[in-house]
Amino acid sequence: MKKKIIKIIGVLLLLVVGILIAAPFILEAKIGDLIKNNVNNNINATLDFTDAKLSLVSSFPNAEVSLTGVSLINIAPFEGDTLFAAQHIDLKMGISQLFKNEDKPISIQRLFVDEANLNIIIDKDGNASYDIGKDSGNQNESTSTDTSSGFQLDLESYEIINSNISYIDKVGGLSFLLSNLQHKGKGDLSLEISELDTTTEALVSFEMDSTNYLDKNRIELDALISVDLKENKYSFLKNEALINQLPLVFDGYVKLNDNNQEVDINFKTPSSDFKNFLAVIPKTYSKNIEDVTTTGNFMLEGRFNGVVDENHIPKFNVNINSDNASFKYPDLPKTVRNVFIDIAVHNTTGVADDTFVNIQKLSFMIDEDTFNLVSKITELMGNTKVNAHVDGILNLANIQKAYPVPADIDLKGILNVDITTAFDMASVEEKRYENTKTSGNMRLKNFEYKSAEMPNPVKLNSTSLTFNPKTVTLNQLEGTTGKTDFNATGTINNLLGFMFNDEKVEGNFSLKSNTFALDDFMVAEEGDDKTEESTSIAEKIKIPSFLDVTISVSANTVLYDNLTLTDLKGNLRIKDEKAILNNMTTSIFNGKMAFSGEVSTKNDIPTFAMKLGMDKLQISETFKSLELFKVLAPIAQVLQGNLDSDIELSGNLTDDFTPDLLSLSGNILAKILTKDIDTQKAPLLSALDNKLGFIDIKQLNLNDLKTKLSFKDGIVSVKPFAIKYQDI
Repeated sequence: MKKKIIKIIGVLLLLVVGILIAAPFILEAKIGDLIKNNVNNNINATLDFTDAKLSLVSSFPNAEVSLTGVSLINIAPFEGDTLFAAQHIDLKMGISQLFKNEDKPISIQRLFVDEANLNIIIDKDGNASYDIGKDSGNQNESTSTDTSSGFQLDLESYEIINSNISYIDKVGGLSFLLSNLQHKGKGDLSLEISELDTTTEALVSFEMDSTNYLDKNRIELDALISVDLKENKYSFLKNEALINQLPLVFDGYVKLNDNNQEVDINFKTPSSDFKNFLAVIPKTYSKNIEDVTTTGNFMLEGRFNGVVDENHIPKFNVNINSDNASFKYPDLPKTVRNVFIDIAVHNTTGVADDTFVNIQKLSFMIDEDTFNLVSKITELMGNTKVNAHVDGILNLANIQKAYPVPADIDLKGILNVDITTAFDMASVEEKRYENTKTSGNMRLKNFEYKSAEMPNPVKLNSTSLTFNPKTVTLNQLEGTTGKTDFNATGTINNLLGFMFNDEKVEGNFSLKSNTFALDDFMVAEEGDDKTEESTSIAEKIKIPSFLDVTISVSANTVLYDNLTLTDLKGNLRIKDEKAILNNMTTSIFNGKMAFSGEVSTKNDIPTFAMKLGMDKLQISETFKSLELFKVLAPIAQVLQGNLDSDIELSGNLTDDFTPDLLSLSGNILAKILTKDIDTQKAPLLSALDNKLGFIDIKQLNLNDLKTKLSFKDGIVSVKPFAIKYQDI
């Protein structure tokens, strides 16, 4: 009898194992449809995935479902936008969940998400892309769990890795991004009151009104959260955060109500060490702060409390303080000392527009150089008003001797600044600069700047600016770069618009130069053609897109390719990546040349259109130096004498600003003033002179010869012209 019972038990065990092994193959098709239908019946969006696999053995007595290629696509008003996508999702649930009807929520015990992207958008009309839940039709019904998505979360643990969360609010003009998110939590969320133990690592970026406040700043968070599902209240019990390298401890709660959210959170630095200040700065710039020697203190503390709804944000006060601190990096020679910081960021009403920043003091010293800033910024979220004063003298070379600035920046010079400003952003945005008040002076001497973006260091021997209520006067800008020297004066009409409103620099300037070499402004760029052994390098000139200026130009010598122009004068208008030249005159090839026209670098291929008037240019030098003339009329190189000519031409430019000869179109009207021909420079004429006894080329009279050339796409046409030989 015992053997028979054992046999029966063995058969049953084999049957159970067989069912566990076979069931996934039978149920896989059903589980995919079950999940899709369960979710799609409860949301205004479309859930889909490329594959679903089911396992019963490894997780028995539970089931594990693995989904790959998951996507959740919005419908109108975000038609076709991807709200959520994930490479891989694992769900753990009781086996009984596999046999539920499609209209019943599925209870999930464990969730794992890998390589996910959540993209939340608030459009200009206030519609939210995450608002995809269908109206249940019964507003009075309440449950302790959320069934709007077709899932009931009885989670015991969850994990999200290698993921990103993007939030863009077009109404508020802000964007928030959590990238490289690694987050996990554990706790029994099936209980009405439970504790959730979480850890989080991510890079956070935040931008508001085109101003970048955080850029991939690292955050770490260990939080023990009390979850009260009945009251929808989440309390922070024991929490530590790390922003960049700044440690913070905090406590408080967030409560979700039907019409608003209640917030009450306190935070502060756990110690007063001044290294906390360096920790606020991204690690890329502050480097390792463990070995930095510091004195003095630094405290960051604050509180958010109040309600969040359509009209309110939490009231808050954030205070940042440091008193007579200093720091010194071990491998740098200078100490930053007498550091005073007194900054308050407050909102006492809960109305976003009432947020203000008060910088009562921000100052430091390097050697005997002192820098001071005081400022008050009100209506931070509305029509921002700024009132600020900055003054000090600073040896720029000492910055990199006291602080680990990026290696590609090398600054030199003495900065002396004393400026007071008061303005509001509405006046700046509407170009009502008469409502702004800025006054003071800034001087910069012996400044030197090196960068990979410039072929040569830029040296400013002397720079002086005076700030007036409406304009900035450039009293002097004297400097050199490469072979070029320059001395500029002028007026900038909209400095605030350029700084805060993405406007172009508008102004009028006078530029004088003894020697101006165009090569000094050519930048080497990697080309597209790459081989295993070499990389194509091209030099390109781009007219700056941020300039809208008029410049009066005067240069004794201009070096352009193999040409030397002397006594260059005229007017230059730069706008929309186009340089327009007017009344330009210069001496070249022992003659005079006047020209006007335009050059544009707005498109990938730069273009030009020019009119040139040439007066008594030496023919041999002109045709020896100008590639254009060599191609259009190579026979002219045999002529000795002078040339008068009017030229109209247009076409494309190469990267080094020489004409692309195959693209040229235009006309040349030329008058030759010569009686001499050098037949040795033309084999054809030399052969005619030797073989034809009745012709003496030297007797050919070309004086006052007039001819007209026209050309298009590199093809030259010569109009008929007459020449004299004796009585012929």
